[in-house]
Amino acid sequence: MTWKGPLAGRYPAVAAMVVAALVPYLVLSAALDPLLPIIAQQLGMSAGETRLAEGLANAGYALGTVLSVQLALHLPQRRMLSLYATILVIGSVLAAAATAPAVFIVGHVLQGLCTSLLLIAAVPPLVTGFPPGRLRPTAVILNLSIFGAVALGPLIAGIQADAHAWRPLFWVIAGIAVVALLLSLLTFQDVPPADPTSTRSPVAVALAAAGCVAAFYGASRLLPHRSLDAATLAPLLAGVALIAILMFQQYRSRHPLLILRPLASTLPVAGIVVAMSAAAASVPAIALTGIALRDRYPPLHLGLLHLPEFAGTVIAAIVFAKVFTTRALHYFALVGLLSLIAGVALIVSGVPPNTIRTLIGTGLIGIGLGASVTPALFIAGFTLRNVALQRVFAIIELLRAAAAFLVAPILLYVAATVGSTPAAGVRTALWVCLGVAAGGTLLAFALYVLGGVRPPSPSLQRWFGGEPAWDSPPLLAAVRGHSTKPQPPSAGANPPP
Repeated sequence: MTWKGPLAGRYPAVAAMVVAALVPYLVLSAALDPLLPIIAQQLGMSAGETRLAEGLANAGYALGTVLSVQLALHLPQRRMLSLYATILVIGSVLAAAATAPAVFIVGHVLQGLCTSLLLIAAVPPLVTGFPPGRLRPTAVILNLSIFGAVALGPLIAGIQADAHAWRPLFWVIAGIAVVALLLSLLTFQDVPPADPTSTRSPVAVALAAAGCVAAFYGASRLLPHRSLDAATLAPLLAGVALIAILMFQQYRSRHPLLILRPLASTLPVAGIVVAMSAAAASVPAIALTGIALRDRYPPLHLGLLHLPEFAGTVIAAIVFAKVFTTRALHYFALVGLLSLIAGVALIVSGVPPNTIRTLIGTGLIGIGLGASVTPALFIAGFTLRNVALQRVFAIIELLRAAAAFLVAPILLYVAATVGSTPAAGVRTALWVCLGVAAGGTLLAFALYVLGGVRPPSPSLQRWFGGEPAWDSPPLLAAVRGHSTKPQPPSAGANPPP
């Protein structure tokens, strides 16, 4: 008889496990940058080593999205989830207790890798494993766990930097990871591999590993070295090229690990554009705002100026819960991008921004982040059967992580090297953020228009019954002469997970 945890199937416990699994690293991803000088001083690390730790942890996060899908296909899923949580605890303890640079780097990389493994392993079952009535609170939990945690990062960093400390934060993170492990055991119920007969994809995993490590290694060298030499550009460009090759190879594959071909229609492509542009604009914009103000305010004051960002994500999560089962979901994602544009524009209009402009701007960025990326996940996910949600999340999180964590160091490098003054460099980089957000908005809107799409309402009954929640017309259907009348998906359009 298979062992079952005493809280197996209990929605509150499973939801709490997801929150505890995601929050630790996502908070650190936004809080770490202001703490790097303190960590470097206390551990005897160079600036290059601290940036390498950050870059490789982000590479681990991106790689984990692909690796998690591969492991879920062939190994018992809940056993793997508990293993991921165990390794997350080990990595968190190593990072918190580190007395040498190598130990800290290994621990932090494990945190990044295991967080995305847990995200892809735990979130889709929370969405599809409970009745449709649970979907609304799940949407709020997902939004706040990912983007609320990111939004709290600057405030938490300010508190720690004001105390000239970093270990208390890392020990709290380790404690939350322990909670995630305990809850994974208490809610355990054995789940078989998703599809043990599926073809293994070592090429896809190898491309993802090589591409992520190379790209993020190259990006991690930008700020410490402040020169675009071959040692920086070669791995950065090679890594980006390998990730692009991965996408092409998976699109062309007859037995893909990442199901890209079924996503190559109007609605999911628009959703991916929204997610990538919002991530690529918001993450560097938040970091650049902190750089513009760090010489004017002490760390705690600066952290408090970012508090409206968290309030914005809370507002976005509440509104999202109201609209995501209606056609307003599509308009909500557009509103999110427009809010992001408004927030960045307000900050770039006066660098360094004053207190009022900063409070309003960060609040608008928080609304924009929370109101754009999660809706984009569901816009893409509703296009396929719910059993494919794990693989849809993996694709979007891989692309979102690459967009956010690669663009941010590039724009921080621009801010540090372009312009006659630091403020001029920050202003230039913020203008790039604004251009990315505006370009993504225009492209997503154009995809709807050129696809002849009238935003549909998702049919949850149909989606939970095993069919797509809506039908998405081909790309550019309105101008290529294709019928935009919804067509049932072909038998092979949604391969089993």
